[in-house]
Amino acid sequence: MKTVIRAEKLSKQYTLGKKSFGDLRNTLTNFFSKSVDNNEKEKLFWALKDVSFEIKEGEVVGLVGKNGAGKSTLLKILSKITEPTDGKAYIYGRVASLLEVGTGFHPELTGRENIFLNGAILGMKRSEIKRKFDEIVEFSGIEKFIDTPVKRYSSGMYVRLAFAVAAHLEAEIMFIDEVLAVGDIEFQKKCLGKMGDVAKSGRTIIFVSHNMGAVNTLCNKGFFLKQGELIATGGVGEIAQLYFEDLKSSTHIEISHSQELPDIPYRIIGAELRKNGKPLEEPVVDVFDKISICLQVECRKSVKNYSAMIHCNNEFGRLFSIFEVNSIPEYMENRPEGIYWYEVDLPCPLLKEGRYTFDLEMGHFGVGPEQMIKNALSLEVQILSRNPRFEAYSINRQNLVAVVPEWKIINNIKETVQ
Repeated sequence: MKTVIRAEKLSKQYTLGKKSFGDLRNTLTNFFSKSVDNNEKEKLFWALKDVSFEIKEGEVVGLVGKNGAGKSTLLKILSKITEPTDGKAYIYGRVASLLEVGTGFHPELTGRENIFLNGAILGMKRSEIKRKFDEIVEFSGIEKFIDTPVKRYSSGMYVRLAFAVAAHLEAEIMFIDEVLAVGDIEFQKKCLGKMGDVAKSGRTIIFVSHNMGAVNTLCNKGFFLKQGELIATGGVGEIAQLYFEDLKSSTHIEISHSQELPDIPYRIIGAELRKNGKPLEEPVVDVFDKISICLQVECRKSVKNYSAMIHCNNEFGRLFSIFEVNSIPEYMENRPEGIYWYEVDLPCPLLKEGRYTFDLEMGHFGVGPEQMIKNALSLEVQILSRNPRFEAYSINRQNLVAVVPEWKIINNIKETVQ
């Protein structure tokens, strides 16, 4: 098989804390202004460092790593959205990039008009869009609203249409970044099925996802990135194991850099796992340990209808979600300004033996996430205190969680058969 993607010592450096002034007038004004502090220290950060690899025609590569590992940066360089600081990349074939679905949608145009606009931006010819128009609309599931301006769409409808357009591109090479995290559960399954069809078509794909179940299903090869460096390449199972091992150290986070914080009035600035009321130092717990998750949130001004969420995942996908609004509904109407610490107790026992990660989300209730921190925390559950032979907590049991109510004998009838 021929090589269709080759990267040679790709590196990308960013400057943290560097001011961005927006348009040309403001840039010139601030450049000549005496108020600009020329002594302001700038921190250099390598998002990618000396990444080299080759991908053959028809390979489906799962690109995995924790938040900040450099996965999206690598895809943006390969897609020619971002220039590398050093190194070169060679691409042989037509490329389709599903990096930020919905880029190019115009709110005043209808869904029909945006299909043609967005398709053209993504590189589709008008004849190709017309040929696939009905298929795109059917896949999106919004036939009734196709002639409605998209500014009236819900966030879910918007994303469904955007993904439908992007997923129907005809290209030899595809770059896919977390697109399976959009929409509701039913639509995510539909997206996964579509990506499965694409993967079987012989196209070359680089697929970025924190969902190891999707990576195992779609990919035949894996790349593991850590802190901007390509640590390992190999089989999907081997790479998934390295990824989960790397997650074992994530028992707490602090979000202190302004570059990582969204400009919203209510946002998550820290989190940690606790066992029996104390910070968890090692990410290994017993199935009977009392585990809680603490969130530190910043309310920058009095807000309404904002809610924090915690999502628990394992290698099969999302297991359950916890919503702040369900416990403190009065704060939906008026949340005073300040810094808050919230503690959420997980039902015990609930999680069976295995590894788990927790996504943290903040958003305007009923609209969608405005802050999402994937795999912010991780945990390994083991059976340490009891003989697991008959226990439902064992990893060998097929159930996803350990729901073990108490069984009682309420009647014992002894019958004599004559």
